[in-house]
Amino acid sequence: MTRVLILAGGPDAEREISIASAETVHQGCLDAGFDATLKVIDRPTLDEIKSWETDVVFPVLHGRFGEGGALQALLEQTDHPFVGCQAQAARLAMDKMGTKLIAARFSIPTPAAVIFDPADAVHPDESFCPLELPVILKPVADGSSVGIHICNDQMQWMVAVEAVADELAENPNRVYMIERMVVGRELTVSLLANAAGELETLPIIEISPAEGVYDFEAKYTRDDTAYTLNPDLSDTITTGIREHAGLIAVALGIRHLARVDFLCADDEHWALLEVNTMPGFTKTSLMPKAAQAHGIEMPQLCTVLIENALQDFERSRSQFPHAH
Repeated sequence: MTRVLILAGGPDAEREISIASAETVHQGCLDAGFDATLKVIDRPTLDEIKSWETDVVFPVLHGRFGEGGALQALLEQTDHPFVGCQAQAARLAMDKMGTKLIAARFSIPTPAAVIFDPADAVHPDESFCPLELPVILKPVADGSSVGIHICNDQMQWMVAVEAVADELAENPNRVYMIERMVVGRELTVSLLANAAGELETLPIIEISPAEGVYDFEAKYTRDDTAYTLNPDLSDTITTGIREHAGLIAVALGIRHLARVDFLCADDEHWALLEVNTMPGFTKTSLMPKAAQAHGIEMPQLCTVLIENALQDFERSRSQFPHAH
């Protein structure tokens, strides 16, 4: 029986969401017949990771350490196959500005954005926004809508800058970006590798928050967000978004799974927002909803991901036998 070690927690802001997701994955692995163990971690060392007795690692972590390449770099130095991106792709996808640069190279539309100057947070009353309002002020490398500030006018901009000053005092290494706000329909496309390891798109889901934007509360704490599978979209939008989701995933070097988020304006122009390399697996998460609509229940979803991780590891070992 294949031993699977599901990792939860991590040191990042999304620790509790990670634990909730990992519990779902753990049950899915048990239901699929795996010898599954759930392990809550903080920031393990390389020696600790090497000591883990398992056949495959399933890291259900969100945030810079768990999803942004640091943990993946450690796992690559061990003999543990693992689910999800390798370190380089994980780093690129976690960096929203880096993702935008790669998207531009492949003519994938994405809202204009610039890096926020922390010096502006020292005197928020003297700060000016370099992009035309409305904008969103948010971290470059955090997920789950952590630290998002909506700025429709100059007053909201000044309030947001002051709030960011407080956040930077607690998280001095956090980098912020300013992104032009696109008003429109929120759409997401999940990607799942098939038996051959090729990423395939699952049904599109439209996200409709009861009010405001799809922030942390709308995702996890409220129950009034509506999710529409296969929403009523033109063939142009449906085909274009699916193609762009697959294209950016391949360009970033993503493997096994991902979720790609878009906004579609009223004039049917869409824009890429970000790429998530380890989507959530909670009861309200989008990838499990899309997989289920495609006829894939949680045990099968876990099985596909674990089998892909094992196959990739064996393929890598046969190609580079001295690297393991």
